[in-house]
Amino acid sequence: MSVTIAIELPDQPDVAALIEMSDSFMAGLYPQEGNFAVDINALCQPDIVFVVARLDGKAVGCGGLKWLGDKTAEVKRIFVHDNARGHGVGRRIMGMLEDLAASHRIERVYLETGPLNTEAIGLYQGLGYRTCGAFAQYDENPYSLFMVKALEAA
Repeated sequence: MSVTIAIELPDQPDVAALIEMSDSFMAGLYPQEGNFAVDINALCQPDIVFVVARLDGKAVGCGGLKWLGDKTAEVKRIFVHDNARGHGVGRRIMGMLEDLAASHRIERVYLETGPLNTEAIGLYQGLGYRTCGAFAQYDENPYSLFMVKALEAA
């Protein structure tokens, strides 16, 4: 499986379809008040860098990084299509986002996921993320699991 990952805009039709799949997946796990995903318009703002993983030109994974302005950033909208799971695509997306964060001298990367999203939690823990309290605009709630990773100085 040959996958390329590059910075792209999320408002392309095939990427928007991938984000819609992510929304459907999360809606199957959590009620509306437990979904905190940002929409495509928010993902197109200058405070977010967005990457897309492609297999033979087809979007199969995505994720973003929001600059929080205090030497921290937040991972946003990580998703890998079912057909591409189990091939390291999510790990590669996260690696690229962490590399981008490090190049911007980010010291800590945060993320919010749900406690029922066990596959994602396993990925994040395997990459060195640890649970933490609520950060940025979030409040503690039963639908969120907050995680953080300190990046090593370059």
